[in-house]
Amino acid sequence: MTPPIPEPADTAEQEFRPVDEQIALVLDSAVRPRPVRVAISEAQGLLCAEEVVAELALPGFDQAAVDGYAVRSVDVRPVEDEPVQLPVVGEIPAGSRQPRRLQPGQAVRVATGAPLPTLADAVVPISFTDGHPAKVTVHRSVPSAGYVRRAGEDVQIGDVAVRQGDTIGAAQVGLLAAVGRSKVLVYPRPRVSIVSVGDELVDVDRTPSVGQVYDVNSYALAAAARDAGAEVSRVGIVPGEPKRLREVVEGRLLMSEVVVVAGGAGGTAGDEVHSALSDLGRIDMTRVAMHPGSAQGFGRLGPDSVPTFLLPANPMSALVVFEVLIRPLIRAARGTRNPHRRVVSARLLSPLSSTKGRRGFLRGQLLRDESTGEYLVQPLGTSGAHLLASLAEANCLVNVDEDLVEVPAGEQVRVTFLAQRV
Repeated sequence: MTPPIPEPADTAEQEFRPVDEQIALVLDSAVRPRPVRVAISEAQGLLCAEEVVAELALPGFDQAAVDGYAVRSVDVRPVEDEPVQLPVVGEIPAGSRQPRRLQPGQAVRVATGAPLPTLADAVVPISFTDGHPAKVTVHRSVPSAGYVRRAGEDVQIGDVAVRQGDTIGAAQVGLLAAVGRSKVLVYPRPRVSIVSVGDELVDVDRTPSVGQVYDVNSYALAAAARDAGAEVSRVGIVPGEPKRLREVVEGRLLMSEVVVVAGGAGGTAGDEVHSALSDLGRIDMTRVAMHPGSAQGFGRLGPDSVPTFLLPANPMSALVVFEVLIRPLIRAARGTRNPHRRVVSARLLSPLSSTKGRRGFLRGQLLRDESTGEYLVQPLGTSGAHLLASLAEANCLVNVDEDLVEVPAGEQVRVTFLAQRV
């Protein structure tokens, strides 16, 4: 049974919950969608939900690995100073289904992928011969099984071709096709719904009036969720009117594994969103000891206890909370063995400041010294939560411990990758 969400503190001044405790709480709510069977052409990027056992050998028959001449290896062995001549008694193209039998002292012209004639145990590449179509001269010997793909050499009957939990990429799709599988059981992508709340928001195809701003969050968070491997529904802007917001979120709970409400944490607006959704389930609004993004909410709403997040309205803060908490949840729901981003140690190139008592997730540019292999990190901008442009330049988050306020240049810090390669 999933452990209940802790009740918020009753004191007027709530304590901050440690980041690791909040991450554990969130990951406990991860639910993997039920497996579905899909065509292999639709399986790319998904996790395999079954052990795919080969019912056919791969290759299914002995076949030529190169264009050349199928022979008995003993017939071309004495070749060093004296070439061997063999009569060419036929030709077998790739895809031929007509069996042929090779007699001692003969050769058959074969194409790459063609089945070998009976008694042939080797293929002499054309480059080892004069290429004559009727009586071929062989200048170099080949060993038994030379330039031959043996039946079952790649996969034998009963072998596991694709394992449960493997990510299905191009090679896995090709292997599934090679063993004759047109469909495969997979774990589908978790469905994530993104909602932006705020009467001040307008969509990007409209011109904002005085006091209005563009809806950044629904676009940015939807992109982040897709990058994490989710199937995303960007609901867009929902006014702060409680009844309408409740109706929208309640509808999304029926068709989502995760619901994210941006603009639902912090200040009066956050209180109103929390109140509007409270009868769908309990939402924990305990502040988290991190910055940016300490003001946030998390609960399991609806009859299926769907993980639901209330994020700050500030896009920078919302994206950092997504990186720290929601991305690992999506990865865990997909069945990824390690849902977290890669973390390395890097030497700080410039000093930085952080907020005491909260773990900092500060923007940085991660570099690598080609001569030493050492990671270096350059902080970007200040610790201000509103600086979205610097996040666009960042390829990492610098993790600063809760007890640190100033970190001098030259210190080693933990850095979380945002980019795949550095």
